[in-house]
Amino acid sequence: MIYGGHFDIASKMKEVEELEKETLNPNFWDNRQKAEEILKKITEQKNLISSITSMKQQLTDNDELLEIVESEELEQVENSILKTNQELEKLSLLLLLNGPYDKNDCILEIHSGAGGTEACDWANMIYRMYLRWCESKNYKVELLDYQPGEEAGIKSVSVKVRGTNAYGYLKNEKGVHRLVRLSPFDSNNRRHTSFASVDVTPDIEVDDSIEIDEKDIKIDVYRSTGAGGQGVNTTDSAVRITHLPTKIVVTCQNERSQIQNKEEAMRVLKSKLLILKLEEQEKQLKQEKGEQMNIEFGSQIRSYVMHPYSLVKDHRTNEETSDVNKVLDGDLDLFIESYLKKRL
Repeated sequence: MIYGGHFDIASKMKEVEELEKETLNPNFWDNRQKAEEILKKITEQKNLISSITSMKQQLTDNDELLEIVESEELEQVENSILKTNQELEKLSLLLLLNGPYDKNDCILEIHSGAGGTEACDWANMIYRMYLRWCESKNYKVELLDYQPGEEAGIKSVSVKVRGTNAYGYLKNEKGVHRLVRLSPFDSNNRRHTSFASVDVTPDIEVDDSIEIDEKDIKIDVYRSTGAGGQGVNTTDSAVRITHLPTKIVVTCQNERSQIQNKEEAMRVLKSKLLILKLEEQEKQLKQEKGEQMNIEFGSQIRSYVMHPYSLVKDHRTNEETSDVNKVLDGDLDLFIESYLKKRL
């Protein structure tokens, strides 16, 4: 059986060997951040090599079993093949996460749309959905900014999601999410449609290629509203930075000092500007090639219908399920994985 491409172990082992040579350099730890990134990449590649090796062995074992199997053992072999196919599917999806920042942590932001309390409640439902999904992946979530709604729910929330491939998975959730339901806030029990937007930015250390002119930003400070301890909540330590040319707004209130919040907000702003720059370059390239552009950010990507029927449908892939509650409890893999495959 011949393997290549993403499954080429030889090239991956060579890459690990080259990276391990770098760790032997006496000056390896002079740049701690770069050193930690190299060690992390070595671990990731070794885990991938181990998974591919195990998968190859399972495929070989199944081939041998098929040659010698007795008829009464056929069911056992079929079960083994089914399990192998499932593992191969998981590995194939993992190999799709090959973008420059896919393995990074990310910043996840949720904003309620127009509609007051109803929209704020929907934003809070989405927030809970992503928290449950992160929990299922053993990802760590750190609150950066939290703006509660006037009566219920949230106006906006920003969190940092820490874990391998966090950005690779969650970048597929970027866009507008639509809810249709009987409103619990309507005394006449009428059906309402609510919207909330999701934005996802990789958490990256941006080099000097992204420069921000002081005259292009507006900085506001305000009192923190999230759960950050008494010291955070009683001082004007929260920071909001508006990048005037692009209208990008970044907020941070999780740190205790205004200076720390400003530094974190500036770092996130630079990451957003870098991604915006890369997206513009990709858009220009596609236009030059005459390719049809995909749905832009800000477009509706998914609908969650709770009345008059139950359905969650992704408008990019047409993937759907009738189990709305399961999805809102964080079971998003069906939609994330189908979109990853579509982007091939």
